[in-house]
Amino acid sequence: MQDDVTGAEDQLLRIESVTDSTLSHLDLEKLLAELLLRIREQLAADTATVLLHDSNSRQLIATATAGFEEEVRQGVRIPVGAGFAGQVAAQRRPIVVNHVDASTVVNPLLWEKGLHTLLGVPMVAGGQLIGVLHVGSIAQRTFTEQDVHLLQLAADRMALATQAQVARTERATATALQRSLLPARLPRLAGLEFATRYVPGAELRVGGDWYDVFPLPDDRWGIVMGDVVGHGLPAAVVMGRLRSALRAYALLDTDDPASVLDKLNRKAMHFEPGAMATVLYAVVEPTYDRFRISLAGHPPPVMVAPGEPARLVELAPDPPIGVRHPGPRHSSVVEIPGESVVCFYTDGLVERRGWTLDMGLELLCGALDARPAESVAARVMSVMTRAEPPEDDIALLVMRRPGDGEV
Repeated sequence: MQDDVTGAEDQLLRIESVTDSTLSHLDLEKLLAELLLRIREQLAADTATVLLHDSNSRQLIATATAGFEEEVRQGVRIPVGAGFAGQVAAQRRPIVVNHVDASTVVNPLLWEKGLHTLLGVPMVAGGQLIGVLHVGSIAQRTFTEQDVHLLQLAADRMALATQAQVARTERATATALQRSLLPARLPRLAGLEFATRYVPGAELRVGGDWYDVFPLPDDRWGIVMGDVVGHGLPAAVVMGRLRSALRAYALLDTDDPASVLDKLNRKAMHFEPGAMATVLYAVVEPTYDRFRISLAGHPPPVMVAPGEPARLVELAPDPPIGVRHPGPRHSSVVEIPGESVVCFYTDGLVERRGWTLDMGLELLCGALDARPAESVAARVMSVMTRAEPPEDDIALLVMRRPGDGEV
């Protein structure tokens, strides 16, 4: 009886060592290092290692270790499903290996160091595979159910901390990337004025919405409004690639938006399989009284002229970027009367769960009038976000052609 009590007390102390709340203030790198040291000590192991899952390559990457530092220095990578660690990740359950060699383990370092026994558990958070935590022993030994439970507790804590850190890092990186790719300053032209807004959606999740205004040869100007499907860093990265490619293609076809979007689509289909985006591309003529425009699945702009109600510009839409489209894309010419305002936007401005798309577009049209671009942008954002908070990112670009005599 006394042995049972002592054993229970020892297990409780072991659990407290890996659930210690005082570790919460540590950053991820220090937390992993400290927990690995404690795990190695509590399980009397010769090595303890964390391999984090890279979802893009479907590989486990040695990230932190206590015992065999060479695993991290050598950048060990294990395919999910391959060998010991790969099977732990694929099956998402604890696995014990009592014979370490090329038939059971992918990483030769482990058998070269003389390990005989390995215990690995999955790191999972919110149903997402985060990685694998494993310990190894040079001596032959048997890992108990209490050992497995302790290692899984540590793995669960590491998984939550890693997921939180990755989310913070990705959000910060995506935000920085997106801000660096949006125009820092809008052009100041005698014949056109611009105003823009960008607002992240619910939970401040940065996505793939973007706008662009850039000069073209022969005094033309390119205007882009785009929306990559998805959120976070992956969407922001795709957005950056599409933005750069579109700018390059725009220099090849300075007056044909449809041709530019066709090239962009072929590039996306080849180099960005699975990615999809809606894109509007317009080319403003040197006289500023008209523009040519093509839509790749994107909402049409809204225009308002003095003394007239705002209206959707009627355009022939084509499929989004990333969707196979064998036929030719369409370009249309749109006249811009003096003092008119044109509003380009992403769907986050007009879509809400609480209303239909037609309701959102009607509300947008009601918010537009033929005033200076900055005033229009401020009113549009006030009306559209006051009615119901946005769930998706919003990108807005307002363009106005001043009337004769305006400065």
